[in-house]
Amino acid sequence: MRRSIAIIFVLCLAAFLPVAQAQTAKKTLDIYVIDVEGGNATLFVGPSGQSVLIDTGNAGASAERDSSRIMDAAKDAGLTQIDHLITTHWHGDHFGGISALAAKIPIQEYIDHGPDIQVGSNKMADEFLANTYPELFGKSKHTVAKPGDTIPMTGVQWHIVSAARQMIKTPLPGAGEANPYCSEFQPMEADGGIENSASVGSVIVYGKFRMAHLGDLTWNMEKDLMCPVDRIGHVDLWIVSHHGLPVSSSHLLVWAIHPRVAILNNGTRKGAVPQTMETLFKSPGIEDIWQMHFSVLGGQEYTVPGMFIANTIDDQPDTMPIAPSGNPMPGPGMAPPPAHNGKAYWIKASALPDGTFTVTNPRNGFSKTYKAMAK
Repeated sequence: MRRSIAIIFVLCLAAFLPVAQAQTAKKTLDIYVIDVEGGNATLFVGPSGQSVLIDTGNAGASAERDSSRIMDAAKDAGLTQIDHLITTHWHGDHFGGISALAAKIPIQEYIDHGPDIQVGSNKMADEFLANTYPELFGKSKHTVAKPGDTIPMTGVQWHIVSAARQMIKTPLPGAGEANPYCSEFQPMEADGGIENSASVGSVIVYGKFRMAHLGDLTWNMEKDLMCPVDRIGHVDLWIVSHHGLPVSSSHLLVWAIHPRVAILNNGTRKGAVPQTMETLFKSPGIEDIWQMHFSVLGGQEYTVPGMFIANTIDDQPDTMPIAPSGNPMPGPGMAPPPAHNGKAYWIKASALPDGTFTVTNPRNGFSKTYKAMAK
């Protein structure tokens, strides 16, 4: 009798366990926009636990700091490896932390647009690509991305839409409408550097949730991607291109992709400038803008409420600047940005396949959920 009861108990427990495991299974696509002080590092963790990291932050003395901040996010996500690392382009604020990160966590695949096309004027990248990079990817896998490629992540569709100044030719599913803003486009004579324009751009789809991350893709290249038809389609979330600098984020891109939420990976003195902020604020359907830092280049005129800003201003003055300040003078004599005070916070977005997603600011615990839109 006791044996029969024990058998029944075991069978009932066995039947219950799959249900319990299903209830605790991860259902979200999690996106960590990591504070690398005006560079880029964005970590994606799919519902299967697979990961994609876009960029590794700054080079030089900042590489250890930024790779440690990436590791904090990886640990928060429970990762023991990075499955795919996309380097959007060969500028130090995007690839600078690769070596330091690779020493901390295994990287299974290195993805990039190919050789430095700014060769000769980009010495740090040229030296890295000639000497260090082959040693890193020689221990794993190396892929040169092409527009139209996909990256494997269970349950997620990852589309490469730009690379090495080439764009997808066929619109993504749900895209392909004529772009009404193309006729108003004014090209820039110099739109931010050849390597920026070669950025590997991604569109990520998880069920009904869609988002875009285009690296530092520049103004003139945006036209090649978005005209005469919009090849991307509407997105729920957009990681703002080029930190919110004015050599990217033309309204023919921003207004056509129609983001509901935008996140700026800006620094205190880099990005989120008035021109870009105006484009974002005027974008049809925009609900909220989130910033990594308050930008003194935008001042209070062109910023968002503090609850949407992940990190407080460095070297906080007695009074907050109201008017935007001018851009810092370029060149080797430029004063360095102030050291970051205290803990660095990321912005985290978590998306469900029904299109609902939540954005959270861990600094203050503020979060906001965006309900799925009818599509």
